[in-house]
Amino acid sequence: MPDAKAAAEATEKVRATRVGTVVKAAMDKTVTVSVDNPTQHPTYKKIVRRSKKFLVHDEHQVAGVGDVVRIVECRPRSKSKRWRLLEIVSKAK
Repeated sequence: MPDAKAAAEATEKVRATRVGTVVKAAMDKTVTVSVDNPTQHPTYKKIVRRSKKFLVHDEHQVAGVGDVVRIVECRPRSKSKRWRLLEIVSKAK
């Protein structure tokens, strides 16, 4: 008989992670992270850089503007926050 815990871990949803740059840290326990996504233009084949901003939950308020951070998808924290801070990849200089 298979282990119930192992079966639960196998069916658990894999959380999406992204790496981006903190562009705003003025709110309480929230930072705004900009994630760049380079894509190729369908007709002209040039690499075009698209960016999207995410509101990220920062529980301990450790991230500052310019930091490169890794964020992970989570349950909704508020109307617009669906991501939380996983780690700081590199601090701003």
